[in-house]
Amino acid sequence: MSLEEYKGVFIYAQQVDNEVSSIALELLGKARDLANDLDNKQVTAVLIGSEVGGLADTLAEYGADRVILVDDPELKEYRTEPYAHALASVINEFKPEIMLVGATAIGRDLGPRVSARVHTGLTADCTQLDIGDFPLQPVEGQEQKHKQLLMTRPAFGGNTIATIACPNFRPQMATVRPGVMQKRAPQSGAKAEIVNYNPGFTPNNCYVTIDKVVKEVSGVANIQDAKVLVSGGRGVGSPENFKILEELAECFKGGMVSCSRAVVDSGWKPKDMQVGQTGKTVRPHVYFAIGISGAIQHAAGMEESDIIIAINKDENAPIFDIADYGIVGDLNKIVPELTKKIKAGQ
Repeated sequence: MSLEEYKGVFIYAQQVDNEVSSIALELLGKARDLANDLDNKQVTAVLIGSEVGGLADTLAEYGADRVILVDDPELKEYRTEPYAHALASVINEFKPEIMLVGATAIGRDLGPRVSARVHTGLTADCTQLDIGDFPLQPVEGQEQKHKQLLMTRPAFGGNTIATIACPNFRPQMATVRPGVMQKRAPQSGAKAEIVNYNPGFTPNNCYVTIDKVVKEVSGVANIQDAKVLVSGGRGVGSPENFKILEELAECFKGGMVSCSRAVVDSGWKPKDMQVGQTGKTVRPHVYFAIGISGAIQHAAGMEESDIIIAINKDENAPIFDIADYGIVGDLNKIVPELTKKIKAGQ
C-alpha cells in the first residue's frame, strides 16, 4: 500500500428518506478542521442512495468541496451489502486519507464492514479527532510519524480514554458519536463539485429483501436539540420526583428533561432521554446535573456543554470537578426554590 496515493478527508453523508442526517453535517464541520491541518484541504462527502442528488447543495452549504454521488435504485433503502459495496468501491477508486462515518445504527453496521473490505483499521465511537504525531511521545527505536489522525474514544467501559492511530494503512477510518462535533454555519448558495460514480450492483445471496418498512414515531423529543437540559440521576429518588425537574425545564425556551443511565436502568425514564457513553452526547447552552454523581461514563456525554450546573448532596461527587457552578444540598428544596426564583425574574 502506497500511503502517498491517499489524499483528502472524506465523510459518509448519511441520508434517510432523502433527508441528510444531522451527523453528516457535524462530520463536515470536523472534516474541515482536519483538512485545514493537512496539506490537502479538500473535503469530500460520499452521498449514497436513490434519487438523492438534490441533497448535494445542502452538503456544499455545510462545507463539502466535492460530493461523490452513488445513485442507484438498489440503494433506495439502507441495506448492508449494497451500501458496503458502494462505499468500499468509492474508497478503492478515490483513495481518501481519512474516512469518517457517523456512529449511528447505520454507521455502526456500515463502517466495520467497509474497513474490512478495504483492509484498514477502524476506531469506533470516537469523541475527539485531531491531527498530530504518533506515537504521541517519541519512543527510542520507533519512528514517530507526523500528521496522523489521532482518534480518541472511551475504553474499558468508559474508565479510561484511549487515543488510537492507524499509521501504516489507509484510509484512517473512524466512526464518530453524534452530537460531539459541531456543525459549521451554513454558507448559503455554496456549490460543490459533483462526481457521479456507480460501481454497478448485482444482487447476490447477501442482499436482503425488504418487504415492508414500519416507522415508529417517537413520543420523546430529541434531547440533542435542547438549548437547556435539566438532567436527573438516581439521586432524584423516584420517577414522581422528576416532576420538579420538568417544572424547572419549563422555565426555559427550548428546555427539556434528560437523565442518567441509572434512571433508565431503574425504568423511570425511556432510553431516548439518557445522556452518557451508552446514551446520547449533548452540547446544550446550559446543563443542570441534578442528583447525578458524574461518573466518567455520564461525563463523556455532556462535558462539552457551555455551562454545567450541578446540584448534589454529596460534596465529593465527581460532577463538581467539571461543573461551572455547584450547589451542595437537598435537591428537593433547592430545585423548587430555583424554579420559583427564575419564574419571578421572567
